[in-house]
Amino acid sequence: MKKTIFTAAAAAVLALSFAAPAAASCGKASWYGPGFHGKKTASGERFNQNAMTAAHKTLPLGTKVKVTNKRNGRSIVVRINDRGPYAHGRVLDLSKGAASKLGFIRSGHTSVCYSKA
Repeated sequence: MKKTIFTAAAAAVLALSFAAPAAASCGKASWYGPGFHGKKTASGERFNQNAMTAAHKTLPLGTKVKVTNKRNGRSIVVRINDRGPYAHGRVLDLSKGAASKLGFIRSGHTSVCYSKA
């Protein structure tokens, strides 16, 4: 009996260590940069429009997130260092540098999916 309980507990721990990553969230993302460059972010650091950073309403500051542009398949990892976006219907506000890597500077916004990296 004790051996069965131990085996079941070990199997549960092993299963948790190989758990699937959190499901991705999807929505519209926009970018911000020039007007905010050098100003303080919610994390207290100075905003660098060329860095790989983003604003999110609720994710903890410092969280690393993999963002994929659904239109072209490009992906990057950004760090959440600010709060927002404040535009209706947007899920992320990316730095200009991040938007450039994802290929949506001209359009100003795109459809993305993101999950913790």
